[in-house]
Amino acid sequence: MPLADTMIAQTIQLALAPVFVLVAIGNIIGTLTQRLGRVVDRSRELQRRHGETVGPAHDLVVREIRLTDRRIELIGKALLRLVLAALAIGLTVVLLFVEEYAHVGLNPVAAGTFILAIGLLMWALLLFLRETREATAALRIPEMYLERERTL
Repeated sequence: MPLADTMIAQTIQLALAPVFVLVAIGNIIGTLTQRLGRVVDRSRELQRRHGETVGPAHDLVVREIRLTDRRIELIGKALLRLVLAALAIGLTVVLLFVEEYAHVGLNPVAAGTFILAIGLLMWALLLFLRETREATAALRIPEMYLERERTL
């Protein structure tokens, strides 16, 4: 096998790890996009109910609207970081190939972009965790419906 072919094979092997991370990021983006769609649908329903409720029922709607707004914000922030992470992964792969073919010392830069991508991915996952906690809070059944004072 000629040396150039060996170099190509080695570079492709080296680029596989970032590409697997890119696939994982794509899957997480898909999951968050689906969640965002459901949250937006719920927010539209709550906005419709906002004008139809009064008193304690209205307060419940407003509380849920606030939680829903926070969830939309968290998902948006997580998606932004995931897209930036994906771009950093793409840049990492490009740098690996430029390093190999231009014989320029870009390995430290490629390592830096990969570390940046992983950091952004972790940040996005923390935001995703916060969003799921918000969702759990929104799904809690109000105490008044639990009738804990009753023995059943």
